[in-house]
Amino acid sequence: MTLLLQEEDDVMMPQRVRLQHEAAVQHPTSIIGCQVRRDPSDSTERYTRWINQLTSDQLLTQVFTSHGPTVIMPTWFCSRAWFSHVGPFDEGGQGVPEDLLLFYEHLRRGGGVFRVDHKLLLYRYHPYAATHSVLEMTIWTHRVHFLEEQVLPRWKSFTIWNAGKQGRRLYRSLTAASRRKVMAFCDVDENKIRKGFYCHEDSEERPKPKVPILHFQAAQSPFVICVKLDLTGGEFEDNLKSLHLQEGQDFVHFS
Repeated sequence: MTLLLQEEDDVMMPQRVRLQHEAAVQHPTSIIGCQVRRDPSDSTERYTRWINQLTSDQLLTQVFTSHGPTVIMPTWFCSRAWFSHVGPFDEGGQGVPEDLLLFYEHLRRGGGVFRVDHKLLLYRYHPYAATHSVLEMTIWTHRVHFLEEQVLPRWKSFTIWNAGKQGRRLYRSLTAASRRKVMAFCDVDENKIRKGFYCHEDSEERPKPKVPILHFQAAQSPFVICVKLDLTGGEFEDNLKSLHLQEGQDFVHFS
């Protein structure tokens, strides 16, 4: 038996059940998603591109970003037995990111992620959707914990790519043990690089930690990247590509 999830105001295409069921038979411990069409078509354009254009590898490597699950919950299709093994959803009420929590538990248990590359769902945007009731801080806390659980234990040290607000926020949100692994921040902003370091003023350590700020070309991998994708006209993406790194091994995206 299989389960198909969908929000009540979305519309699925006639071939959705057949194509996703075929994929689920081939991938019995995976969550099966699909590409989407957005309604209105010009809403959340960056997010929609991200949903539809992730590669098969990125469906697993980009699970730490602020976008949430790499296959969105209204497109989910999976084995009922696997869902029962992983789930159920956290019914803690309004403000609980139940899809994100179940997706993380699915990954913890070794589940896979697969996307049918057809636009099988008309995904409607409206400002009163339940997702807007989840506090950003709640999601941030879960994301940081998952990063510390799944990635940082593999690395003896790492660099935070972005010496600005988001990079510093991540640094401050880490446990003390994880902060000690941060060897540097990196950036392209000459003013930040010229300053030379970031001082964690709220730290109880004495002396207060001072973390170097380097140009990205002078920094060492692995990186936790706190720069949003698809916002700089390709400049950031070109900088990252110039380093010839492997996503998931040498860097992960967090923003």
